[in-house]
Amino acid sequence: VVVADPRSTARPVRWAREEPPGGGPLAALAAGLSRTTADLVVVLSADLPFLRPDTVRRLLAALRAGRADGALLTDADGRDQPLVAAYRASALRRGLAGLTREHGALDGLPLRRLTAVLDLTRVPDDVASFDCDTWDDIATARARIREHGHVLDEWISAVKDELGIDLDVDTGVLLDLARDAAHGVARPAAPLTTFLVGYAAARQAGAGPE
Repeated sequence: VVVADPRSTARPVRWAREEPPGGGPLAALAAGLSRTTADLVVVLSADLPFLRPDTVRRLLAALRAGRADGALLTDADGRDQPLVAAYRASALRRGLAGLTREHGALDGLPLRRLTAVLDLTRVPDDVASFDCDTWDDIATARARIREHGHVLDEWISAVKDELGIDLDVDTGVLLDLARDAAHGVARPAAPLTTFLVGYAAARQAGAGPE
């Protein structure tokens, strides 16, 4: 289940949308829950560059090992990361229903209002819990990726699968291009420049060999 506006994907997904759109994480969580009947659910944000299948397995194992309502990751500072977690769906529904009765609606409420009423098991992981909220976070993630090339290869493979494309990626050239644009112009120029280069390459390929 993906809570977002529908778009083309490489594999089938169920789409959901919070009410109102952009209403925040609790509204999005309620929308996603409405599209599943699973007893256990894994809740993941879309900005986790170091998330791996093993992380999901560890969260589910921690949840199944006890009677807690959920198992979530904690980051390097010990802070809870409730959007990298496995939960019992029944506990989420009870908590969301209680908040709806108390506040009348879920939009605009912080996620901690829900986690505060849940019994949670915490799983420390300062790598998988790292999320990209700012340009500085993205720069930090890129630095880590350069130190761990296999992570980057896995990420590229996953993105290619999601987009349904098959091509060789010259990672070094693209990273150098993004670095030069970020340092020589401004940080937002990095993704914009790589997008424009990719667009130009696609147009040239569509025109045939020259």
